[in-house]
Amino acid sequence: MNNLQNFFWWCAGIHKETLKKYPEEYNKYISIGATIFFTGLFAALAGGYALYFVFSGGSFALLYSIVFGLIWGLAIFNLDRYIVLSIDKTKGTFKQFLQALPRILLAVLIGLVISRPLELKIFDKEIKEHLRVEYLKQQQATIDTLNRTFENKYAAEYVQLQGLKTQADSLESSIKTDRQKLNHEIFGTKTDETSGVLGYGPYAKMKESNLQKQEIFLDTLRQRIQGKEALLSQRKVKEGIMDEKILTDKSLDSAINVAGFADRNAALSNLHKNPDGTEETSTQYAVFFITLLFVFFECLPVFVKLMSHKDAYDIAVANQNIVHHFESASNVDIEKNALNQLIPHRTDVAIQRRMDKLSQEYEAQKSME
Repeated sequence: MNNLQNFFWWCAGIHKETLKKYPEEYNKYISIGATIFFTGLFAALAGGYALYFVFSGGSFALLYSIVFGLIWGLAIFNLDRYIVLSIDKTKGTFKQFLQALPRILLAVLIGLVISRPLELKIFDKEIKEHLRVEYLKQQQATIDTLNRTFENKYAAEYVQLQGLKTQADSLESSIKTDRQKLNHEIFGTKTDETSGVLGYGPYAKMKESNLQKQEIFLDTLRQRIQGKEALLSQRKVKEGIMDEKILTDKSLDSAINVAGFADRNAALSNLHKNPDGTEETSTQYAVFFITLLFVFFECLPVFVKLMSHKDAYDIAVANQNIVHHFESASNVDIEKNALNQLIPHRTDVAIQRRMDKLSQEYEAQKSME
């Protein structure tokens, strides 16, 4: 426990000898150090997963993600530790906030970047279903576009084919009507176009002969339609249009598994849109609040330091800094006086330059105070 306490103190960047004079502040700085450590650890995990997602499927994806995760986590840990150390609690709240503002802005950016891959993993099932629908729509749209292009290219052949079909449909309808009239004539059904005499008479024979001629012509039309359709099908095969087919379940699963970041990111952004055009705000809110959670977690070390009150340790450290500044200024004064005494006896250029440099340092120290 003692080693763990010292480790968290080191994470908080405290001066151990000074803190030991104030035992009542031990737990506070253990908490600050633990917050900094776990934020760095979480950043390492999130950054590692983000890179693993980018290189997923590669031979060295796991190795790259581990190395990048460690580097990213250490960078965030070191940045948090430095900014928490640099916040001077003896100054006003506004000045403390200005000191922490760069880290807060960077944390917001990091939270937005890191949260996206993890959100993609959280909503993985929903994203896959959305991609399945989108890929089917895209494939159908591709097929429709190719067919329209082919039909425009062979518009004359399609016009002829449509004319033959229209003629065949009209003739088939006419044959059905004439067949019904023939039956009425044979069975003696009285109409405006039948004699009403039962039997297979001359009028019935004439109608049947006309029907046979029409059926022969209909067969000829059907053969011509089949020949035209076969010709167009051969041209489709030759131009590769028949190779485009609706994706099967197996093909869809393969396409979804290799889907890139752009497709998954677009699917996550459109999850709140239902196929019928309505919107489901619950999913949109869920994504938004998860992003806020990551942003808050990245900002947590700075917030903890800003929210903590000024304690005896902060005052002691501030007093030590004042003493160090005073001692540094005094050393500059002493060295300056010593050089002034040497100048009457030695007027070489090197000593004069040294005195000018010390004077500049002294003025800089005074302006800082």
